Amino acid sequence: MLLNAVYYMEFSPRYHHTADMLQTEQHLIEAAKQNPEHFGPLYDKYYKQIFGYVYQRMDCKDTAFDLTSQVFLKALTNIEKYEYKGVPFASWLYRIAHSEVMQSFRTRKNQRTVNADISDLRNICEEVEQEYMEEYKSILMTVIKDLPEEDLQLVELRFFEKRQFKEIAEILNLTETNAKVKLYRILDRVKKTLTKSNKNGN
Repeated sequence: MLLNAVYYMEFSPRYHHTADMLQTEQHLIEAAKQNPEHFGPLYDKYYKQIFGYVYQRMDCKDTAFDLTSQVFLKALTNIEKYEYKGVPFASWLYRIAHSEVMQSFRTRKNQRTVNADISDLRNICEEVEQEYMEEYKSILMTVIKDLPEEDLQLVELRFFEKRQFKEIAEILNLTETNAKVKLYRILDRVKKTLTKSNKNGN
């Protein structure tokens, strides 16, 4: 898998739903289960979010369009299997999208894009208790780009997309506790790498 240059793309999906919004959404889902023709409102609601998720990771619009279409086709085909787990329907769609993106990297050898801005990097530095300094930017991004794909996904979802652990767990098919433990271990490795780089620099 190849990693190309880091870039930032505006990304502001509505992850957090109120209880009333979730209940309304459940009515839409049940209607779609009864009749596939009623899937339209769910498609309209989440298409831009899922396309943005896919496009940010591949940096190829045509491929992103194709994969997004595949995500919704699979969602429609398998909607009977959907089970409510206390998070928006989008989380299930993101799980399908994640699977499609990973498969695309394996079969098409597409480039993998990492998306972050300065505030994202600052948040990570704060988490690992490192003073944020200008010279850490390139070091930190190099460390992030070298992470295994599963670890990179966790970092992106938590720090770059500001998702809650409950939703991260649903997308990556983990328990919430496992997602937290995995992220803690990733940050610990990042901290050790930054500390080592700082010592070598001195």
